[in-house]
Amino acid sequence: MPISRQCELIGLSRSSWYYEPRGASAYDLELMRLLDEQYTRTPFYGIRRMTASLRQEGHNVNRKRIQRLMR
Repeated sequence: MPISRQCELIGLSRSSWYYEPRGASAYDLELMRLLDEQYTRTPFYGIRRMTASLRQEGHNVNRKRIQRLMR
């Protein structure tokens, strides 16, 4: 049975069938480690304070990236 027909039967678009998720980059993993360390010290920090904290450490990050990583 063709893949297009199989996708049609289960209600999945064909492009989703071929999608291969990318893994997190090494820099994102490093940022997540730093976020975890900061969060254990100050669990009341929100996204904006976490972003400011990372910027003070010399990382060039924006609020949306930190928001995505904290999710």
